[in-house]
Amino acid sequence: MFTGIVEALGHVEEIKAEGGNITLTISSGISAGLKIDQSVAHNGICLTVTEMGDGWHRVTAIDETIAKTTIGEWTQGQKLNLERAMKLGDRLDGHFVQGHVDGTGRVTAISQQQGSYRIEVEYPAQFAPLMIEKGSICLDGISLTVFGLADNQFTVAIIPYTWQHTAISTLKAGQAVNLEFDLIGKYLLRGQQLKESLL
Repeated sequence: MFTGIVEALGHVEEIKAEGGNITLTISSGISAGLKIDQSVAHNGICLTVTEMGDGWHRVTAIDETIAKTTIGEWTQGQKLNLERAMKLGDRLDGHFVQGHVDGTGRVTAISQQQGSYRIEVEYPAQFAPLMIEKGSICLDGISLTVFGLADNQFTVAIIPYTWQHTAISTLKAGQAVNLEFDLIGKYLLRGQQLKESLL
């Protein structure tokens, strides 16, 4: 479980295709403090540390992850948002994030607004029931607040600190992003669907 508060920036050092899997070597300021089998969110994708060394760690993505996320589009040298799993008793500064990406969206526009930034994202309309105005969305591992909501598009505002300290500043219009919709909303929607099926 994560919070969507980015802890460090990582850099993709190496990408290897191994059968249907992808193995990535990532360098970061937190790599030295990781442990084998530890879960780390990489641009919002929960991946297990399989190897580590001096300033780097290695993770593997299977075909299911590759199909549902942007990981197959990552390139050597790319910056990634990293977050270690939350600790019980810590403050929850973002929102509950599982690291289980629901699907991808696509950036349609990026604009500067008097020091802050606005990013417009197109997303699959099937997820519209999980979105509410001023609700939470996890975009590439970052907990953000939704506004300007439509059935297949939403807008998020990025403060200067987030712009400067995460990989969100590297996004371009047309680029795909990982989306995880609010966990509470998923359970509420599922409960409503089950209730309706019993009536």
